[in-house]
Amino acid sequence: MRIGCLQFAPRVGDVNNNLSDADAVLNRVEPEDLDLLVLPELAFSGYNFKSLREIEPFLEHSESGISSLWARTVALKYDCTVLVGYPEKVDPELKWPTGPEYYNSAIVMNKDGEAVANYRKSHLYMTDETWAFENPEGFYRGFLVGLGHTAIGICMDLNPYKFQAPWDTFEFAFHALEMDANLVILTMAWMTREDGSQFSLTPREPDMETLAYWLSRIEPIIRSDGDEEIIVVFANRCGTEAEAVYAGTSAVLGIKSGEVRVYGVLGRGEEELLVVDTNDPPDARLVYRPKDQEVTPDGDASTEKKPPIETMNRPLDDSGSNISESGNKTGSGGSTSSQASTGSSTKAPLKTATHSILS
Repeated sequence: MRIGCLQFAPRVGDVNNNLSDADAVLNRVEPEDLDLLVLPELAFSGYNFKSLREIEPFLEHSESGISSLWARTVALKYDCTVLVGYPEKVDPELKWPTGPEYYNSAIVMNKDGEAVANYRKSHLYMTDETWAFENPEGFYRGFLVGLGHTAIGICMDLNPYKFQAPWDTFEFAFHALEMDANLVILTMAWMTREDGSQFSLTPREPDMETLAYWLSRIEPIIRSDGDEEIIVVFANRCGTEAEAVYAGTSAVLGIKSGEVRVYGVLGRGEEELLVVDTNDPPDARLVYRPKDQEVTPDGDASTEKKPPIETMNRPLDDSGSNISESGNKTGSGGSTSSQASTGSSTKAPLKTATHSILS
């Protein structure tokens, strides 16, 4: 499967320029043979609105708004399925007698330009709660032609409900397993925990603390023992909006039998199109170890636990190109890092094999 993640830096309320920026990223690459293109949450409106009054001028009707029109045009041009996040308004006449409703949504257009899915965010973040309704129908499940059984989530859906549900409830991850999804798509406007003034100094470097957190939230998928690979797409945005600093780090992963295959990762500040082919060898592999496995180098039991994730990376040459297992250079849609520690801000380049810890 050839998958594209269009990572860019939308500005709040600047729809025309946001559309132009997305077009510019696509036009630089002119991708061929894409099966799926995923854009961030609220891709063209921007995310950090403070109230319904602020976002109201940018609300769209499903299938007829500017985001849907853009997705339809791009789907037809590149002959692929397109998913884009947008702020949805449902008209009063459709919801009579309850009045209008507003959702943080994602629409899916197939390669023929037809709307085949419209998912509304279930777990609202505090920013969403100022204007959006919670999806009463729960997480999306469906079969998308050319893609298979697909689970779709939007950003906060990955977290415990309202940050109040127990950590190990793993609502979204278990949903994906229960529906036997072979493809998991998360469209996001995920913020970093790092200091904004320092964060932007290394735009081509992924935010590995954020990537490690995402992995920790899909732990049930990693621990599952299914025979088929599950592809997971994290399509995030980058840039800033007022005090919000977004983590970028869009990634495409493959998960099978405790192994996480990293097909590609973008940097924290890169406005680029990540394109990967999941039929190609991955750029890196992360091996899952259960937290209760305690083994010392000599094989004796120990109170010091081995990290649950270990990276096994292909090296880079001096130009930064990946070297394949056969010794040939391979293209990369972005930079990657091999350290993912939620307890450290230290980063390591991909050419250095290090352990990654999820906590």
